[in-house]
Amino acid sequence: MRRVVGNYCETFVNSDRLAQSVESLAQIGQIPQGGVRRIAYSPEDIQARNLVQQWMIEAGMSVRIDTTGNIIGTYPGTFPQAPALATGSHIDTVPNGGRYDGAFGVLAGLEVVRVLNEQQMRLAHPLEVIVFTDEEGSMIGSKAMSGKVNNDAAYYRRPDGTNIQTCLERVGGNWDRIEQSRRNSEDMAAFVELHVEQGPILESLGKQIGVVEGIVGQRRYIITVKGSPSHAGSTPMYMRQDALVAASGVVLAVNRLANTPGQQVATVGRMQVSPNAANVIPGLVEMSLDIRDLSSQHIDNLMEQLRLNIEAIAADTQTQIELQPSLHNQPALAEQNIQQTIAQVCEDLGLSYTHLPSRASHDAQEIANFTDMGMIFVPSQAGVSHAETEYTSPEQCTQGANVLLHTLLRLDQHYRSH
Repeated sequence: MRRVVGNYCETFVNSDRLAQSVESLAQIGQIPQGGVRRIAYSPEDIQARNLVQQWMIEAGMSVRIDTTGNIIGTYPGTFPQAPALATGSHIDTVPNGGRYDGAFGVLAGLEVVRVLNEQQMRLAHPLEVIVFTDEEGSMIGSKAMSGKVNNDAAYYRRPDGTNIQTCLERVGGNWDRIEQSRRNSEDMAAFVELHVEQGPILESLGKQIGVVEGIVGQRRYIITVKGSPSHAGSTPMYMRQDALVAASGVVLAVNRLANTPGQQVATVGRMQVSPNAANVIPGLVEMSLDIRDLSSQHIDNLMEQLRLNIEAIAADTQTQIELQPSLHNQPALAEQNIQQTIAQVCEDLGLSYTHLPSRASHDAQEIANFTDMGMIFVPSQAGVSHAETEYTSPEQCTQGANVLLHTLLRLDQHYRSH
């Protein structure tokens, strides 16, 4: 028996089953300290992918693998030709990762389908649960969907030297046909990704759910400071052109800018000093700058202020300071209606929430290039992620999954009327 969703407010996920799915998947690639090592294209990744596909089929989904190896499970809707509503994330991990990053979003999406299937409920739209390929390394899965993949195969060569052609073959993909993975808004109406926050904001505010405003734009620069190396003992202070002193001034300037009003963050995370000897005044410093915000215009304004500060520092220290761009990722804003829907669902379910940006990269930022996108966050204990101690409680996972379920139900109605 099939029935269209009617009074869906009595529908909730099975919290025990969701917790067991998280536990079962975490056994694949488990490392001694309790974390997970499931590198993309590895035997562990392939084993996990096979298990998720099996679960999808058991939940009443059809499963296909696109030419980039993305796993796309589809739960049929009452209007098969309608564009899909989609959710999902990734199941590959960093070398010493946790069990929630990415995997929770996939398993929560699967749990939504399990509940609908058990209750013989169908949305108007087909519902897709997607496992994206290699989020942690290259994001090639979501980039291929958005048509943003780099056509140079060498760009995707693995650290161990394995080429991308071999990697994609392992997971059912085909580099030579990768352009066939591209999607558009005519076949995907909206994408909602549920993810652990990977930061401390929700926990510090005592909020149960994060309504993501968007994924921040990210710029990276290489800053090179050129001074003059000379003897640390025989060169008077007033005659020095100390590259490290100048670089230190730049670090402090970056920190001051990052602490001005706004939600921006900025970091100097890497520094190389030359000649790096105890008795030589530094003559050359190369360092990184990472700056992020939801507004490209705001980043532009901050960088203009920094350039003025750098000019002054260079003049004061008699050094040369150059700023070279190395990465430019545009912000990906969450669609307003999806944000409003998530917030309304939280209110109806009695869950506290706050609006916040995502300062980490996600597959959702690529999907936003071609269709409406939204994200839901649940708290990360102590803000820890990409680590073995990553933890989100079963209750918090259940809350997030229920918000995802009811958000998708309401978006089904919204997009049906448009």
